[in-house]
Amino acid sequence: MGLSASVPIKNSIHQFKVNDARGKEVDLSTYKGKVLLVVNVASKCGFTDVNYTQLTELYNKYKDKDFEILAFPCNQFLSQEPGSSEDVKEFACTKYKAEYPVFQKVKVNGPNAAPLYQFLRASKPSIYGTRIKWNFTKFLVDKDGKVLARYGTMTKPLSIENDIQKALGEV
Repeated sequence: MGLSASVPIKNSIHQFKVNDARGKEVDLSTYKGKVLLVVNVASKCGFTDVNYTQLTELYNKYKDKDFEILAFPCNQFLSQEPGSSEDVKEFACTKYKAEYPVFQKVKVNGPNAAPLYQFLRASKPSIYGTRIKWNFTKFLVDKDGKVLARYGTMTKPLSIENDIQKALGEV
């Protein structure tokens, strides 16, 4: 038997609500009309410096062109995000001058994965299936809230700039 009618099927990131670093609910429909890069971040990872540095560079370049980065701290990979959500936000904003939203810590894998991440993973499986392999997995989402692409940890943010430009309609 399929899903009951009372369980709505979500087909857009804009149908989700998440909590910001302080626990305040944020309706992702506020990002309708923007291209999004959704990233699971960690402050104590070997990939932290290059990712945060390049995410800030991308954000500064495209923030006035309907582009937004949504950072979701995650401590599921070797406990590389040990602090509170507010600690993570302070770290990103102070050390890397991040001006984009940093949300509450989430789980990205397993039975307790955040519904948003269940949706993202199901929308764009990788060669590893739907599971997220490590920190700094990135999902590019179009202006209508549909997942366009998924990039692994080793993909540096600046290397997907052309995809961002295409999603923004610049190429």
